[in-house]
Amino acid sequence: MKIVVIGGTGLIGSQVVGILRDQGHEALAASPSSGVDSTTGEGLDDALAGAHVVVDVTNPPVFTPDGVMAFFTASGRHLAVAEVAAGVRHHVALSIIGLDRVGDEAFYLKAKVAQEQQIRASGVPFTIVRATQFFEFLKGIADSATVGDEIRLTSKTLQPLAAAEVAAYVAEVAVGEPVDGVVEIAGPERIPLADAVRRRLAALGDPRKVVDDDTAPYFGSVIGDDTLVPGNEPHRSAKITFADWLASQ
Repeated sequence: MKIVVIGGTGLIGSQVVGILRDQGHEALAASPSSGVDSTTGEGLDDALAGAHVVVDVTNPPVFTPDGVMAFFTASGRHLAVAEVAAGVRHHVALSIIGLDRVGDEAFYLKAKVAQEQQIRASGVPFTIVRATQFFEFLKGIADSATVGDEIRLTSKTLQPLAAAEVAAYVAEVAVGEPVDGVVEIAGPERIPLADAVRRRLAALGDPRKVVDDDTAPYFGSVIGDDTLVPGNEPHRSAKITFADWLASQ
């Protein structure tokens, strides 16, 4: 199949492209660097010509409430139009477990909600893959919460996983049939966020102090133990533990 991966040069997208090519598919890594910009529509028609599947693993280049919302809504609008015109049979999008359980102050997750709504309304058969937080982003979480040499983070639990397992699952979903709904993948164990970041920084030799503070927001929203973990629906359980991932780094 021809499978176009929007955001195909990023952390997840590059791995998805590699997996699909190894399986013998024609996988196109589409990004602004290759002349394809989903936020403006530039290059989409040519990239999607003859495509069976489109995988959207894009991320905004800016991290402000207005910028993130504008990115996902503009990208979703242009992708829907181009996919309908090209006769795409399956749209796969990477999203976030628990995004509908946070307040409006969690602007990134609210923008992902808007993206999901556009996908459902597009008329293109789809599968939304919701994942928990990636191990690879723990240092970024620390950086975003740093004041001086101190990091205040909630001790509420996440269920993080390795990006490689997310990419493998997205690739698996892409070659399957659309479910016109949501599938989920989560890490094998719950870990308090503050503890996970503390262990990651220790492995990096980073001297910053992590302070447990359950009033500290997680990207704008105060979370509970059940906010960003799978609910009662079945989900794919990843295999790589945090300890094993740390050791591999």
